[in-house]
Amino acid sequence: MVQDNFRVGDISGNAEKMIARAQQARAQGAALVVFPELALVGYPPEDLLLRRGFIDQVEAAVTRLCAVLDDIDVVFGLPQRVAGKLYNAALWLRGGKVLAVYHKQCLPNYSVFDEVRYFHAGSKACVVGLDGVSFGLAICEDIWESAPVQQAKIAGAEVMLVLNASPFHIGKYHERVHVLVQRALENALPMLYLNMVGGQDELVFDGESLLVDAQGGISYRAPAFESALEYVAVSTSKINARSDQQRSDLPLDKAVYQALVLGIKDFVHHNGFHGVVIGLSGGVDSALTLALAVDALGADNVQAVMMPSRYTADMSLEDAAAEAIALNVQYDVIAIETVFEEFIHLLQPVFAGCEVDVTEENIQARCRGLMLMAISNKTGRMVLTTGNKSEMAVGYATLYGDMSGGFAPLKDVSKSLVYQLCRYRNSLSAVIPERVLTRAPSAELRHNQVDQDSLPDYAVLDRILELSVEQDAPKADIIAEGIDAHTVERVLAMVRKNEYKRRQAAPGVRITKRAFGRDRRYPITSGYETD
Repeated sequence: MVQDNFRVGDISGNAEKMIARAQQARAQGAALVVFPELALVGYPPEDLLLRRGFIDQVEAAVTRLCAVLDDIDVVFGLPQRVAGKLYNAALWLRGGKVLAVYHKQCLPNYSVFDEVRYFHAGSKACVVGLDGVSFGLAICEDIWESAPVQQAKIAGAEVMLVLNASPFHIGKYHERVHVLVQRALENALPMLYLNMVGGQDELVFDGESLLVDAQGGISYRAPAFESALEYVAVSTSKINARSDQQRSDLPLDKAVYQALVLGIKDFVHHNGFHGVVIGLSGGVDSALTLALAVDALGADNVQAVMMPSRYTADMSLEDAAAEAIALNVQYDVIAIETVFEEFIHLLQPVFAGCEVDVTEENIQARCRGLMLMAISNKTGRMVLTTGNKSEMAVGYATLYGDMSGGFAPLKDVSKSLVYQLCRYRNSLSAVIPERVLTRAPSAELRHNQVDQDSLPDYAVLDRILELSVEQDAPKADIIAEGIDAHTVERVLAMVRKNEYKRRQAAPGVRITKRAFGRDRRYPITSGYETD
């Protein structure tokens, strides 16, 4: 079972990786090597699937795989074109030929998935014998329904091979286990559940491939967020992993932290950037982003820039410097005061008679965004933005200012979870000063400013957002939890009003069931008021 990272669109690179892994498995005595769903093209390939040349390359790669891998059985996922129709398929190769084909029957069309846009659904079971064992094939969503596995059982399957590209979100592992156990018990069939690993734009695939016996017991669990070759002995009566290592559940903070690290690493590397640059403010969000970036890319590939203004507190300067030293990154200080003053001077004739307001605050943020983007252009380093989900939800961010950048690691991380992740990271090694975690959060864009001047307490705000954004709870249910009605209405209005900002935000790692991005598609222009 090859739990590995397959880059979207890199058909030839993925094919060569499959060849190398299959040859490695064969050298270790394997008779069959299995790769994840759509491994040949990566997941999700999205509208690449609509290009005829893309599918032509897929077919050429299959020809190469058949020619090279003629001494081991191979099962892998790919898009297959048949009579003008496209299927999410699995091929079984044997002796340099395609022995069998399975077409995914249940096409997910919810959340981050829109396979109905691209694929036709299959309708037939596929069962293949090898060394006295009859294997049934299924692909990801197929096991979330009863019929495909039952169909395979009727067709003679004794063991199910389940190819997956199942992305991570908090609680996803236990959702998978529940379904796998249910299918195993319903059919008295062992399940070999193989998942992809790696980051792809907003999605992170966590691996955690599983062996589930016919009695619903978890006999093996592959590592989370790591590539792995898992050797499994299979007979009609039992399945056993070569490794007997037992893995327990990852604590929530550790799982999320690892997902964010992997998401940053793959997004930066796969898009060809030479590291990242981060605006370091002395606040909690940029401190966590810096730690994540260093853990993902290494200190040599991370640059931190502190850009103080007249409102920047001494403790912010001190804490930012301490973070940079602790993480051993390049650290630069570029004061924006003269640039800010020049903007105000240039705008004075246009602003004559106007009161100072949020405009001046936004100019400061945009001065910083300009500096970071200039450094990015000159060095080839991507700018990581540092805003969190709580801020993105209510628009507490500046377009073309602190929102400027290529990737937003904390985009789906609530402010409350930011603090939890900081404490987790400090448990590994102290890199974030305690004062950063205990001081009142502030954007420092005016004198004595704190976030709670404009926002409810973050614990209250995050609960409202969890219920409304992630659970689609109506306003009345949120108020029924004892939260002040005016506060609820104000927050929900802010969420509605700022959809236009979120559409212009950088992509970020998805860690919840409902992130701002692929799986929350709200209109910008709408007269609907949240119920």
